[in-house]
Amino acid sequence: MTGAARACATLLLTLALGGCAQTGARLGYYWQSLRGHVALMQAARPLDDWLSDPATPAPLRSRLELARQARAFAVDRLALPDNASYRRYAQLNRRYAVWNVVAAPPYALELHRWCFPVTGCIGYRGYFAQADAQAEAARLQAQGLEVSVYGVPAYSTLGYSNWLGGDPLLSTFLGWPEGDFVRLLLHELAHQQVYAEGDTQFNESYATAVARLGVALWLAQPGKQAQQRDYAASEQRRRQWRVLTQATRAELGRIYAQGAGQAALAARKAQAFADWRAAYVRLRAQWLAQGVAPARLAGMDDWVRQANNASLAAQAAYDGRVDAFVALFEREGRDWPRFHAAVRDLARQAAARRWQALDALQPGSVPAGWESPAQSSAVPAVERGMATGGREAD
Repeated sequence: MTGAARACATLLLTLALGGCAQTGARLGYYWQSLRGHVALMQAARPLDDWLSDPATPAPLRSRLELARQARAFAVDRLALPDNASYRRYAQLNRRYAVWNVVAAPPYALELHRWCFPVTGCIGYRGYFAQADAQAEAARLQAQGLEVSVYGVPAYSTLGYSNWLGGDPLLSTFLGWPEGDFVRLLLHELAHQQVYAEGDTQFNESYATAVARLGVALWLAQPGKQAQQRDYAASEQRRRQWRVLTQATRAELGRIYAQGAGQAALAARKAQAFADWRAAYVRLRAQWLAQGVAPARLAGMDDWVRQANNASLAAQAAYDGRVDAFVALFEREGRDWPRFHAAVRDLARQAAARRWQALDALQPGSVPAGWESPAQSSAVPAVERGMATGGREAD
């Protein structure tokens, strides 16, 4: 058995023993996760190899050089981990790195949760093959849950793959506009800096704050005025989208809390979704009038058409407490090492105390209908890809 094979076997055994139940289905899930990640790692080559290879196309060479500069910026300016991650590149022959499955009851914005070693209990399950994700979705639908499957361009192993070469850059997001590409890179690196087990809203809000603050510094560098304008336009659309979906989640939360009969709940729910889709049509028309190409909205159009409790609930973690982390950054004198240390201290605290501290930094910030901090969410590609090169949302 090779060293890599021994490592894989050890990891598989660890995952199996740490699971909530030692069933064949669980082992099968861990196996596909391990096999998919190992295949991805094996496809990766160091950036220097790509850059020194005469066969590397010029656009790819330019973007890999940009990635190397952004990686150094993350360490030097933002005090993010100086490790093996994102120093290699893998060309994947698929649109996404993984596909996530999320599920929720018909009359609640509360995600179904899975428990794993290391990460704790989270509100999504990832698959390296879309067919496997669809099969899990069908199983959950048979239990009466509303289900959503969405592609994810990147994911983080929280630094646990660094001894194998680190999380690589992937073709699934390398071609994004510069601001959005750097934002995603910083977001994923933040997950390796601080991670609170089982608290996705905390983790995603922190990583989003790091990415937003960091990309603003990146784009403020000389010679990036055009990239700054492009990013500002896409960020404005993201803000408009978040306002729309937050209001809809709040309305659904009020409806589900009323405790009316099922027929009344179903009617009010259907009206809320209809109103949301009509509002999206108006927002979409505004974007088109601003010059956004219809093809860039195709992914979002599909997402809105298929949206349900699961897909809406999955968005709640992404921006729930970003302003609180920005306030913490200001409190720490805009000093990045001090800021990360303060977040790490919060992550070590019990959940109740952690969220009390964030509430003090950002009072009254969470609209009605959002999930509580104890619940867990995933980051949907409709948020990740709001301004990608080929589509507004994937």
